[in-house]
Amino acid sequence: MENQYIPPKQWQFDSESGGKWAQINRPVAGATHERSLPIGKHPLQLYSMGTPNGQKITIMLEELLAAGKSDADYDAHLINIAEGDQFSSGFVDVNPNSKIPALVDHSESPAVNVFESGSILFYLAEKFDLFLPKSGNDRTQVMNWLFWLQGSAPYLGGGFGHFYAYADEKLEYPINRFTMEVKRQLDVLDKQLASHQYIAGDEYSIADIAMWPWYGNLVLGHLYNAREFLDVASYTHVQRWATMILNRPAVQRGRIVNRTWGEVWEQLPERHTAQDITDVLSQKP
Repeated sequence: MENQYIPPKQWQFDSESGGKWAQINRPVAGATHERSLPIGKHPLQLYSMGTPNGQKITIMLEELLAAGKSDADYDAHLINIAEGDQFSSGFVDVNPNSKIPALVDHSESPAVNVFESGSILFYLAEKFDLFLPKSGNDRTQVMNWLFWLQGSAPYLGGGFGHFYAYADEKLEYPINRFTMEVKRQLDVLDKQLASHQYIAGDEYSIADIAMWPWYGNLVLGHLYNAREFLDVASYTHVQRWATMILNRPAVQRGRIVNRTWGEVWEQLPERHTAQDITDVLSQKP
């Protein structure tokens, strides 16, 4: 093999390597600059961006509001990860891992910091007693699939998405490696959804809310422009589920929050009232 990479005896950080996302990746933790986080008027303060992981939480919050949980009203502040906002001192105080999303619940005393999208979904489901069965096998199945998603999505995003869509140089080996895994995951979901209406059974749950921004967006052609490459049309049960979830009004509302790309009716950098979302969606042709 020509130009084969030979690892050095000890790895050294190269800030020039890694493509357009190199500036936000580094081998150390902690803040790079001082900046406090804004705090809005609602008890729940979300600091995020409209990536798949960010969409999980805004969809969950909109579902809670749609179900009549008025205490789930929230402010959603944009954390622009391309600009390094996640490395501010305020954000690092909430999430030492410097990854979106992060939530602060000011209805508790002292305020509760919650980070990692799966943990935030679980926290909100427990707090508002929705979208998570209380006990028994039904609860276990939801948790099984929630943890499956948290372990599987990095292969889709950081693996397949990075090498197929974002890397400056397209390399056959990593693209093939992660494509194989993503297609295996889609087959797992397709077989599960062949006999279940929702991911974990017959009831909509945080498993669906966690799963849809990644695999729903993917099979509907909204992620990585990989619809044909992955032959997503062949996963008919995932297609059925993805379309059904997208038809939920709360999903349509939550998916645009903290988003700064796409059509004008898909972009809402910050959300502070329900009307903010309504106004943006009203621009849809």
